[in-house]
Amino acid sequence: MKHTIFALCCLPAVAFAQAPDMKSNLMATVEAGVICAPETTGVLEAPGTIAGTTHLIAEEPPFVAVTRRVPAVLGIGFGVKAKTKDIDGINDVMMTVTHPPMGAESTKVQTFETVIRGTDPSLTFYQFDFDYELLPGIWQLEASADGETLYRTTFEVLPPEQVAELAQICGFEELLS
Repeated sequence: MKHTIFALCCLPAVAFAQAPDMKSNLMATVEAGVICAPETTGVLEAPGTIAGTTHLIAEEPPFVAVTRRVPAVLGIGFGVKAKTKDIDGINDVMMTVTHPPMGAESTKVQTFETVIRGTDPSLTFYQFDFDYELLPGIWQLEASADGETLYRTTFEVLPPEQVAELAQICGFEELLS
């Protein structure tokens, strides 16, 4: 089964209204962490994103660290592995990524659709693919369906030197200069 990856990123820290982290009763598990970029098998259209697409992957990568402190390094991602209590899962999940202003339009919110399985955890993440994404700040990933928030998780993207042990974890040290 193919899974969707979300690949966009961050800018300088700015103040914006941030909702508290939460997990709905519909969710069995919600775990946040950092990943290394997996091999992609294609893309899906995602008109609610700056890039206009999200990545497809064949296999979900493991978390290389279960933390919400993320180095701003190309090839590193961060996200959530979530599983519903209902074995049938939830289709038509809207992911909302809130972040510091990004790109020419100073976009602060991006959206795309995904699913959350009930048989095993589904991974949804944001991956740093472009230099314009490599800016520190507060990021939130929120999953919702039928107007109900399923979970909301906050990450802090930091300059690589502030999380040096993670900045080198994926073997992308040459990109730090």
